[in-house]
Amino acid sequence: MSPPVQAAYSYCEAVTGQQARNFAYGIRLLPNEKRQAMSALYALSRRVDDIGDGELDPETKLARLEGTRELLERVRKDAVDEDDTDPVAVALADAARRFPLPLGGLDELIDGVLMDVRGATYETWDDLKAYCRCVAGAIGRLSLGVFGTAPGARGAERAAEYADTLGLALQLTNILRDVREDAANGRTYLPADDLAAFGCSAGFHRTTPSPGSDFAGLVHFEVRRARALFAEGYRLLPMLDRRSGACVAAMAGIYRRLLDRIERDPEAVLRGRVSLPGHEKAYVAVRGLSGLDARHVSRLTARGRA
Repeated sequence: MSPPVQAAYSYCEAVTGQQARNFAYGIRLLPNEKRQAMSALYALSRRVDDIGDGELDPETKLARLEGTRELLERVRKDAVDEDDTDPVAVALADAARRFPLPLGGLDELIDGVLMDVRGATYETWDDLKAYCRCVAGAIGRLSLGVFGTAPGARGAERAAEYADTLGLALQLTNILRDVREDAANGRTYLPADDLAAFGCSAGFHRTTPSPGSDFAGLVHFEVRRARALFAEGYRLLPMLDRRSGACVAAMAGIYRRLLDRIERDPEAVLRGRVSLPGHEKAYVAVRGLSGLDARHVSRLTARGRA
Protein backbone atom coordinates (compact mmCIF):
# COMPACT_ATOMS: atom_id res chain seq x y z
CA MET A 1 0.00 0.00 0.00
CA SER A 2 1.41 3.39 -0.99
CA PRO A 3 2.08 6.03 1.68
CA PRO A 4 -0.74 8.37 0.46
CA VAL A 5 -3.32 5.58 0.65
CA GLN A 6 -2.05 4.45 4.05
CA ALA A 7 -2.30 8.04 5.29
CA ALA A 8 -5.86 8.29 3.94
CA TYR A 9 -6.88 5.14 5.81
CA SER A 10 -5.21 6.41 8.98
CA TYR A 11 -7.30 9.57 8.74
CA CYS A 12 -10.51 7.53 8.34
CA GLU A 13 -9.61 5.30 11.28
CA ALA A 14 -9.00 8.38 13.43
CA VAL A 15 -12.42 9.77 12.47
CA THR A 16 -14.02 6.43 13.31
CA GLY A 17 -12.29 6.14 16.68
CA GLN A 18 -13.25 9.67 17.68
CA GLN A 19 -16.83 9.75 16.42
CA ALA A 20 -18.20 6.20 16.67
CA ARG A 21 -16.95 4.31 19.67
CA ASN A 22 -19.39 1.40 19.38
CA PHE A 23 -18.63 0.97 15.68
CA ALA A 24 -14.89 1.32 16.24
CA TYR A 25 -15.07 -1.26 19.02
CA GLY A 26 -16.62 -3.78 16.66
CA ILE A 27 -14.31 -3.30 13.68
CA ARG A 28 -11.24 -3.76 15.89
CA LEU A 29 -12.02 -7.47 15.60
CA LEU A 30 -11.47 -7.47 11.82
CA PRO A 31 -8.23 -8.14 9.94
CA ASN A 32 -6.42 -4.98 8.93
CA GLU A 33 -7.61 -4.70 5.32
CA LYS A 34 -11.27 -5.14 6.24
CA ARG A 35 -10.98 -2.78 9.20
CA GLN A 36 -9.52 -0.09 6.95
CA ALA A 37 -12.30 -0.52 4.38
CA MET A 38 -14.95 -0.28 7.11
CA SER A 39 -13.34 2.90 8.44
CA ALA A 40 -13.47 4.42 4.94
CA LEU A 41 -17.17 3.60 4.70
CA TYR A 42 -17.77 5.10 8.13
CA ALA A 43 -15.83 8.30 7.36
CA LEU A 44 -17.88 8.95 4.22
CA SER A 45 -21.11 8.10 6.04
CA ARG A 46 -20.15 10.42 8.88
CA ARG A 47 -19.53 13.24 6.42
CA VAL A 48 -23.01 12.79 4.99
CA ASP A 49 -24.58 12.68 8.47
CA ASP A 50 -22.68 15.78 9.59
CA ILE A 51 -23.98 17.71 6.59
CA GLY A 52 -27.54 16.77 7.50
CA ASP A 53 -27.12 17.49 11.22
CA GLY A 54 -25.09 20.68 10.90
CA GLU A 55 -26.07 24.35 11.24
CA LEU A 56 -25.91 25.19 7.53
CA ASP A 57 -28.97 26.48 5.72
CA PRO A 58 -30.96 23.87 3.74
CA GLU A 59 -29.76 25.07 0.32
CA THR A 60 -26.12 24.76 1.34
CA LYS A 61 -26.78 21.30 2.74
CA LEU A 62 -28.39 20.23 -0.52
CA ALA A 63 -25.40 21.52 -2.47
CA ARG A 64 -22.92 19.68 -0.24
CA LEU A 65 -24.88 16.44 -0.47
CA GLU A 66 -24.85 16.78 -4.24
CA GLY A 67 -21.10 17.31 -4.06
CA THR A 68 -20.83 14.03 -2.15
CA ARG A 69 -22.77 12.27 -4.91
CA GLU A 70 -20.24 13.64 -7.37
CA LEU A 71 -17.44 12.19 -5.21
CA LEU A 72 -19.16 8.79 -5.32
CA GLU A 73 -19.36 9.00 -9.10
CA ARG A 74 -15.62 9.63 -9.23
CA VAL A 75 -15.08 6.55 -7.05
CA ARG A 76 -17.29 4.45 -9.35
CA LYS A 77 -15.29 5.59 -12.37
CA ASP A 78 -11.99 4.88 -10.56
CA ALA A 79 -11.14 8.54 -11.10
CA VAL A 80 -9.69 9.35 -7.66
CA ASP A 81 -5.91 9.74 -7.67
CA GLU A 82 -3.80 8.62 -4.72
CA ASP A 83 -2.63 12.20 -4.20
CA ASP A 84 -6.16 13.62 -4.12
CA THR A 85 -6.57 16.21 -1.37
CA ASP A 86 -9.62 14.41 0.09
CA PRO A 87 -8.38 11.49 2.24
CA VAL A 88 -11.86 9.98 2.52
CA ALA A 89 -12.15 9.83 -1.27
CA VAL A 90 -8.71 8.22 -1.53
CA ALA A 91 -9.50 5.57 1.10
CA LEU A 92 -12.97 4.80 -0.26
CA ALA A 93 -11.64 4.48 -3.81
CA ASP A 94 -8.99 2.02 -2.64
CA ALA A 95 -11.56 0.04 -0.64
CA ALA A 96 -13.83 -0.13 -3.70
CA ARG A 97 -10.95 -1.63 -5.69
CA ARG A 98 -10.30 -4.27 -3.02
CA PHE A 99 -13.90 -5.23 -2.16
CA PRO A 100 -17.19 -5.59 -4.09
CA LEU A 101 -18.85 -2.61 -2.43
CA PRO A 102 -22.43 -1.84 -3.56
CA LEU A 103 -21.72 1.90 -3.68
CA GLY A 104 -25.36 2.62 -4.46
CA GLY A 105 -25.90 2.11 -0.75
CA LEU A 106 -24.08 5.40 -0.11
CA ASP A 107 -26.45 7.10 -2.55
CA GLU A 108 -29.29 5.66 -0.47
CA LEU A 109 -27.69 7.14 2.64
CA ILE A 110 -27.66 10.54 0.95
CA ASP A 111 -31.33 10.05 0.03
CA GLY A 112 -32.11 9.37 3.69
CA VAL A 113 -30.26 12.46 4.89
CA LEU A 114 -32.12 14.50 2.28
CA MET A 115 -35.30 13.35 3.99
CA ASP A 116 -33.94 14.84 7.22
CA VAL A 117 -32.97 18.10 5.53
CA ARG A 118 -36.46 18.42 4.05
CA GLY A 119 -38.09 17.73 7.41
CA ALA A 120 -39.74 14.43 6.57
CA THR A 121 -42.07 12.90 9.13
CA TYR A 122 -43.28 9.31 9.34
CA GLU A 123 -46.91 8.38 9.74
CA THR A 124 -46.49 4.61 9.87
CA TRP A 125 -43.83 2.00 10.52
CA ASP A 126 -43.65 1.31 6.78
CA ASP A 127 -42.78 4.98 6.24
CA LEU A 128 -40.08 4.89 8.91
CA LYS A 129 -38.78 1.56 7.63
CA ALA A 130 -38.12 3.12 4.21
CA TYR A 131 -36.03 5.83 5.89
CA CYS A 132 -34.17 3.29 8.04
CA ARG A 133 -33.33 1.20 4.98
CA CYS A 134 -31.67 4.27 3.46
CA VAL A 135 -29.62 5.37 6.46
CA ALA A 136 -28.85 2.00 8.07
CA GLY A 137 -29.95 -0.97 5.96
CA ALA A 138 -27.79 0.30 3.12
CA ILE A 139 -24.80 0.46 5.48
CA GLY A 140 -25.47 -3.16 6.43
CA ARG A 141 -25.33 -4.16 2.78
CA LEU A 142 -22.16 -2.14 2.20
CA SER A 143 -20.55 -3.80 5.22
CA LEU A 144 -21.44 -7.19 3.80
CA GLY A 145 -19.46 -6.20 0.70
CA VAL A 146 -16.41 -5.98 2.98
CA PHE A 147 -17.17 -9.07 5.05
CA GLY A 148 -18.22 -11.41 2.25
CA THR A 149 -19.83 -14.73 3.12
CA ALA A 150 -17.99 -17.88 4.16
CA PRO A 151 -17.46 -20.45 1.40
CA GLY A 152 -20.37 -22.87 1.24
CA ALA A 153 -22.47 -20.89 3.74
CA ARG A 154 -26.02 -22.19 3.70
CA GLY A 155 -28.60 -19.60 2.65
CA ALA A 156 -25.95 -17.06 1.59
CA GLU A 157 -28.25 -15.79 -1.16
CA ARG A 158 -30.24 -14.06 1.60
CA ALA A 159 -27.22 -12.52 3.31
CA ALA A 160 -27.88 -9.01 1.95
CA GLU A 161 -31.47 -9.19 3.17
CA TYR A 162 -30.34 -10.13 6.67
CA ALA A 163 -27.65 -7.43 6.69
CA ASP A 164 -30.29 -4.88 5.72
CA THR A 165 -32.63 -6.06 8.49
CA LEU A 166 -29.87 -5.92 11.08
CA GLY A 167 -29.24 -2.33 10.00
CA LEU A 168 -32.91 -1.56 10.66
CA ALA A 169 -32.64 -3.06 14.15
CA LEU A 170 -29.62 -0.90 14.96
CA GLN A 171 -31.30 2.23 13.63
CA LEU A 172 -34.52 1.70 15.56
CA THR A 173 -32.42 1.25 18.72
CA ASN A 174 -30.65 4.52 17.91
CA ILE A 175 -34.00 6.26 17.46
CA LEU A 176 -35.20 5.07 20.86
CA ARG A 177 -31.94 6.08 22.54
CA ASP A 178 -31.95 9.55 20.96
CA VAL A 179 -35.62 10.60 21.24
CA ARG A 180 -34.83 13.57 23.51
CA GLU A 181 -31.84 14.75 21.49
CA ASP A 182 -33.78 14.47 18.24
CA ALA A 183 -36.72 16.37 19.73
CA ALA A 184 -34.36 19.20 20.70
CA ASN A 185 -33.29 19.33 17.04
CA GLY A 186 -36.90 19.48 15.86
CA ARG A 187 -37.09 15.86 14.70
CA THR A 188 -39.40 13.03 15.60
CA TYR A 189 -38.71 9.69 13.96
CA LEU A 190 -41.10 7.32 15.71
CA PRO A 191 -44.26 6.77 13.62
CA ALA A 192 -47.10 9.20 14.27
CA ASP A 193 -49.50 6.24 14.45
CA ASP A 194 -47.54 4.77 17.35
CA LEU A 195 -47.24 8.11 19.14
CA ALA A 196 -50.99 8.62 18.92
CA ALA A 197 -51.75 5.08 20.12
CA PHE A 198 -49.76 5.69 23.34
CA GLY A 199 -50.73 9.31 23.90
CA CYS A 200 -47.25 10.60 23.09
CA SER A 201 -48.02 12.94 20.18
CA ALA A 202 -46.89 15.96 22.22
CA GLY A 203 -43.29 14.86 21.69
CA PHE A 204 -40.25 14.40 23.93
CA HIS A 205 -39.12 17.84 25.07
CA ARG A 206 -39.26 17.04 28.80
CA THR A 207 -37.15 14.93 31.14
CA THR A 208 -40.35 13.16 32.17
CA PRO A 209 -43.20 11.81 30.02
CA SER A 210 -46.04 14.15 29.07
CA PRO A 211 -48.98 13.96 31.51
CA GLY A 212 -51.45 11.26 30.53
CA SER A 213 -49.10 9.54 28.09
CA ASP A 214 -48.06 5.89 28.21
CA PHE A 215 -44.41 6.51 27.39
CA ALA A 216 -43.28 3.19 28.86
CA GLY A 217 -45.87 1.39 26.75
CA LEU A 218 -44.58 3.12 23.61
CA VAL A 219 -40.96 2.22 24.40
CA HIS A 220 -41.80 -1.42 25.15
CA PHE A 221 -43.78 -1.64 21.89
CA GLU A 222 -40.82 -0.33 19.86
CA VAL A 223 -38.38 -2.55 21.79
CA ARG A 224 -40.39 -5.62 20.76
CA ARG A 225 -40.25 -4.45 17.14
CA ALA A 226 -36.48 -3.97 17.37
CA ARG A 227 -36.02 -7.39 18.97
CA ALA A 228 -37.89 -9.04 16.10
CA LEU A 229 -35.61 -7.26 13.62
CA PHE A 230 -32.51 -8.37 15.55
CA ALA A 231 -33.75 -11.98 15.59
CA GLU A 232 -34.18 -11.93 11.82
CA GLY A 233 -30.96 -10.04 11.10
CA TYR A 234 -28.89 -12.34 13.33
CA ARG A 235 -29.42 -15.08 10.74
CA LEU A 236 -26.52 -13.42 8.95
CA LEU A 237 -23.97 -14.50 11.60
CA PRO A 238 -23.47 -18.16 10.61
CA MET A 239 -22.87 -17.03 7.01
CA LEU A 240 -19.77 -14.98 7.89
CA ASP A 241 -16.19 -16.00 8.60
CA ARG A 242 -15.17 -16.05 12.25
CA ARG A 243 -13.72 -12.54 12.54
CA SER A 244 -16.39 -10.86 10.42
CA GLY A 245 -19.03 -12.66 12.44
CA ALA A 246 -17.36 -11.52 15.64
CA CYS A 247 -17.40 -7.91 14.41
CA VAL A 248 -21.11 -8.04 13.58
CA ALA A 249 -21.95 -9.87 16.81
CA ALA A 250 -20.04 -7.26 18.83
CA MET A 251 -21.72 -4.25 17.24
CA ALA A 252 -25.18 -5.82 17.29
CA GLY A 253 -24.62 -7.17 20.80
CA ILE A 254 -23.79 -3.72 22.14
CA TYR A 255 -27.02 -2.35 20.70
CA ARG A 256 -29.07 -5.26 21.99
CA ARG A 257 -27.74 -4.56 25.48
CA LEU A 258 -28.63 -0.90 25.05
CA LEU A 259 -32.11 -2.09 24.17
CA ASP A 260 -32.20 -4.14 27.38
CA ARG A 261 -31.30 -1.04 29.42
CA ILE A 262 -33.92 1.06 27.67
CA GLU A 263 -36.54 -1.62 28.28
CA ARG A 264 -35.71 -1.77 32.00
CA ASP A 265 -35.91 2.01 32.44
CA PRO A 266 -37.75 3.65 29.52
CA GLU A 267 -37.57 7.15 31.00
CA ALA A 268 -33.77 7.01 31.00
CA VAL A 269 -33.79 8.08 27.34
CA LEU A 270 -35.53 11.33 28.38
CA ARG A 271 -32.88 12.09 30.99
CA GLY A 272 -29.79 11.55 28.83
CA ARG A 273 -27.99 9.19 26.47
CA VAL A 274 -28.00 5.53 27.51
CA SER A 275 -24.61 3.84 27.06
CA LEU A 276 -22.68 0.72 28.06
CA PRO A 277 -19.57 0.65 30.28
CA GLY A 278 -16.34 -0.61 28.75
CA HIS A 279 -16.33 -3.94 30.61
CA GLU A 280 -19.73 -4.81 29.16
CA LYS A 281 -18.55 -4.02 25.64
CA ALA A 282 -15.51 -6.23 26.23
CA TYR A 283 -17.76 -9.11 27.27
CA VAL A 284 -19.81 -8.69 24.09
CA ALA A 285 -16.62 -8.73 22.00
CA VAL A 286 -15.33 -11.90 23.66
CA ARG A 287 -18.70 -13.56 23.15
CA GLY A 288 -18.57 -12.63 19.47
CA LEU A 289 -15.03 -13.95 19.02
CA SER A 290 -16.01 -17.22 20.69
CA GLY A 291 -18.72 -17.77 18.07
CA LEU A 292 -21.38 -18.30 20.72
CA ASP A 293 -23.92 -16.05 19.00
CA ALA A 294 -23.36 -17.58 15.57
CA ARG A 295 -23.72 -21.12 16.94
CA HIS A 296 -26.86 -20.17 18.83
CA VAL A 297 -28.43 -18.73 15.66
CA SER A 298 -27.41 -21.84 13.69
CA ARG A 299 -29.15 -24.09 16.23
CA LEU A 300 -32.32 -22.01 16.16
CA THR A 301 -32.33 -21.97 12.35
CA ALA A 302 -31.83 -25.74 12.23
CA ARG A 303 -34.76 -26.25 14.60
CA GLY A 304 -36.88 -24.01 12.41
CA ARG A 305 -36.15 -26.20 9.39
CA ALA A 306 -36.77 -29.43 11.30
